[in-house]
Amino acid sequence: MIISRNQILKDAQLKTYAVPAFNIHNLETMKTVLDTAQELRSPVMIAATPGTVGYMGREFLAEMMKAATKRYDIPICFHLDHHENMDDIVTLINMGVPSVMIDASHHDFEENVRIVREVVDYAAKFGVAVEAELGRLSGIEDDLEVDEKDQIYTNPKQAQEFVERTGIDSLAVAIGTAHGLYKGEPKLDIDRLAAIQKEVDIPLVLHGASGLPVKLVQETIKLGICKVNIATELKIAFANGLKGYLQEHPDANDPRHYFKDAIDEMKKVAADKMKMCGSVNRG
Repeated sequence: MIISRNQILKDAQLKTYAVPAFNIHNLETMKTVLDTAQELRSPVMIAATPGTVGYMGREFLAEMMKAATKRYDIPICFHLDHHENMDDIVTLINMGVPSVMIDASHHDFEENVRIVREVVDYAAKFGVAVEAELGRLSGIEDDLEVDEKDQIYTNPKQAQEFVERTGIDSLAVAIGTAHGLYKGEPKLDIDRLAAIQKEVDIPLVLHGASGLPVKLVQETIKLGICKVNIATELKIAFANGLKGYLQEHPDANDPRHYFKDAIDEMKKVAADKMKMCGSVNRG
């Protein structure tokens, strides 16, 4: 069942768990995540970047969302992840997407506020929830690349002003996470997160969670993180399963067969992340 992003995250905030948000790329990856969530009775967010929307096509994505409402009876929210183009966001909201992230974090503070406020004002007409980011994560997400030296951490006092002036429903924070896999041992600024939690009362979002230790993620959940984004680990698991099958069966040519191991490997990762977030049996 499709429910609003505010419902799904407010419940997580109240009960101190996080909703896993999985980046999907096609029918197989979407269905794998949803099947796993159904089995574990976990609420889940299905996230699509601009690259995924372009690859799948808006119409196909919209119809797959509708199909999911009939097939599954767990809380599901579809979400646009790291979108920057206002026209694309408007089009997808008009097509029924219930949750969007406008990423204007590469602009200065005032321009970030202005852009986000414009999206919030439009989304409010349709009851669509909006996530925005203050600060920047290093690494690569779709075609967006941020070098480590350009990473900017979220300022707690500025976060309070940002939330008040934009009217967003959730805030993605930069506390040392990165998109992609970590080159060394990840070090998060937990004290900064605790300070942000004191200043901001809306749900907080952790991007770049692939590769983070379970205990570290769970520590952030205790400090207000209500949504945890997972992308890279899913892709790696799917790719490894596919490569392994094709190496063992070099003459394989039926995707109904050669996708099986990829799906199985991806399901293992998705299940582990749901358990990490404490979302199992919350749906």
